[in-house]
Parts: sequence; C-alpha cells; structure tokens
Amino acid sequence: MDERDVEILKAIADLGEPSPKVIEEATGIPKSTVHYRLENLREQGVIKDDLFNLDLTALGLDLTVISEVNAEYKEGYHEEVGRKLSEIESVNQVYFTMGDTDFIVIANLADRKMVEDLISDYERIEEVKRTSTSFVISTIKNENTPLRDFELGTLKALVNGEEA
Repeated sequence: MDERDVEILKAIADLGEPSPKVIEEATGIPKSTVHYRLENLREQGVIKDDLFNLDLTALGLDLTVISEVNAEYKEGYHEEVGRKLSEIESVNQVYFTMGDTDFIVIANLADRKMVEDLISDYERIEEVKRTSTSFVISTIKNENTPLRDFELGTLKALVNGEEA
C-alpha cells in the first residue's frame, strides 16, 4: 500500500462512494488506476467487502445497548468467552479489554424484551460472573468509516513509516 492507495481509500471514506469515476473526479487519479488499485486492495485483504451502511432505525433496531461483561479468569478465557458472546443473536461487536471490565459488548435491539433476552443469554454463559448494561440515549458519533477521522497527511505518514 502506498500514498495513492491511501488517497483512494480516504476519498471513498469521505465521499461514501466507491465508484472509480467519482474517485477520479475527486482525486485526479485516473479511473482505470483507481479500479486496478481497488482490485489489488481487495486481493490483499485491505478491502474486506462491499459496505452497505444501514439505517437500523428503519429496520426497527433503534435501541443500542452497551454491556460490560466480567468473566472468570482462566488461561484462554478471552477467546472462549468472546466466542460465546459473539454468537448471541443481536450482538454485533465484542471487545476484550484491559482494566476493570473484561469485555465490552454492543447490541442493537428493538425493544426491552430483547434486552431481557440478551441479559438472559449472558447469564447462560457459565464463565460470565457479572454484567452491567447501559442504554444509549443519543448517538453523538458512530463513524462506520474510521479513515474519515484522520487527515490525509497523517494517513500518508503512517503508510510511509513516518511519525504521524
């Protein structure tokens, strides 16, 4: 990956549009080059899939809950418990963390009954010792494309192995 690839990825993030023609218009990089580089980035695994951002409210999933989960410590527990948490219906993010909390789990749900079901699913995991779940009242920022949070110069410096 080089600076030109970063320019293309940043343009996609900013524009929300993976069309080589639109990227050419925004960056001045020829459409054929954009297409070729996007294919290479897919083959390298940098681009994992075609992203379709959804309006969860339109799907009836407008209740976001964030759970702190503590589990019984034993060797390799983070993989086993993390896998079990990941398999729960409606859970879309699981993070193993350092500090007072072992896992952060994020789920998008439709109603309080689904929250009760989620908590019951946590309780069925033998290694889970304690949970604390919060409801999101208002989303301040939910960036699906993290490259938008960086200046192009910072990304180029990172790709070139320079200090950002």
